[in-house]
Amino acid sequence: MKRCLFLIGRLWSYIYVKGLQRVVHGIRRYVYTGYSTRSFKHWGKRSLVEPHWHILKGEEYIVVGDDCTFYPEVELTAWSEYKSQHFTPCIVIGNGCTIRSRNHITAINNITIGDNLLTGTDVLITDNAHGVFTKDQLSIRPQDRPLTCKGELRIGNNVWIGEKANVIGAVTIGDGVVIAAGSVVIKDVPDYCMVAGVPARIVKQLDTKD
Repeated sequence: MKRCLFLIGRLWSYIYVKGLQRVVHGIRRYVYTGYSTRSFKHWGKRSLVEPHWHILKGEEYIVVGDDCTFYPEVELTAWSEYKSQHFTPCIVIGNGCTIRSRNHITAINNITIGDNLLTGTDVLITDNAHGVFTKDQLSIRPQDRPLTCKGELRIGNNVWIGEKANVIGAVTIGDGVVIAAGSVVIKDVPDYCMVAGVPARIVKQLDTKD
């Protein structure tokens, strides 16, 4: 039986050649993008989703610019309600952004991302958290704690966020920033800086006066 399945796979490799794979994948990508983005507040020209979203919620509060690419298993959520809480969320993603696989972008307030963001895989961008660090809230299940937010999260233009980095809370990331892999950003980052570490600190900064 195993040998038979192997031979079927080998035969299929002659039929389903790489050129045909690319054509089929392209068709699937465009069809899925059209299907899954109908309810977005705005979906830009030539922006595409590689099937499939991991979780998609609150599309009516999300704006995506032109020429963006979302790789598979991205979690994109704008929460207008959570249990008894009500919010007015907004996520704006600029033009030319590339969001790699398994990124998680979630808002209850406002997340604004500039043009040409590039991320690695498994990146978290969030303006909210489950509860606050108090004894009464820590004594209950995290999913039962109220969502909290200290303010808006903003990311500038031409930012590169490395693999498994986290950008958390009411922070502003300037233009041209590089966030090293595995970093946790919890404070503002000026323009044209490289940050690294937990929590992230500036390790290099260009003089922008020239």
